[in-house]
Amino acid sequence: MKIFRPLYERALAWAGNPRAEIWLFVLSFFEAFIFPVAPEVMLAPMALARPRKWWLFASISLAGSLCGSFVGYALGHYAFGAVKPLLAQIGWLPHLDALVKQLGADAHAHPWEAFWLLVAAGFVPIPLKVSTWACGIVGLPILPFIAGMAIGRGKRVFLVAGVIRLGGERAEHALHKHIETTGWVIVALIVALVVWFWLR
Repeated sequence: MKIFRPLYERALAWAGNPRAEIWLFVLSFFEAFIFPVAPEVMLAPMALARPRKWWLFASISLAGSLCGSFVGYALGHYAFGAVKPLLAQIGWLPHLDALVKQLGADAHAHPWEAFWLLVAAGFVPIPLKVSTWACGIVGLPILPFIAGMAIGRGKRVFLVAGVIRLGGERAEHALHKHIETTGWVIVALIVALVVWFWLR
């Protein structure tokens, strides 16, 4: 069943729109907390079509991601509180509450260690929304949160746009060819993280 290729094709259509920069910002914004398709799938063809503006497109994508990360942080913070009654009914609350409090205490005691984790997260295929929600749940201080997000996501979008600028159509073709596999790998990683979290 193909799910991610149609989404990718839609992103490509947005990339050719006269208001592509706005759509790139919107896609980056929603991807930071809910949307399943990374903004790179739109950033890449935009950088390919107008290579001299690759840095501008990367900056727009980064700005959208940072704005969306605040939403993800807030959702993580308030959503956990909202589902506490349900967690209590099924008997999971004591364990999860203790885990969140411990992680929150660690985050407040060593906030810049969490910063480096966010920076490093840009090198692994963990969706940004996982990081934003998790930081909101444990209450990571805002300054290291936004700094880590800016550097972690920034190096990723600037690297993608830069590679497309240098690699041209060959680099974009590789992204197009493997989008379905990449999408399902990301879904599998999310499921694995959720299962690990509950079992832990």
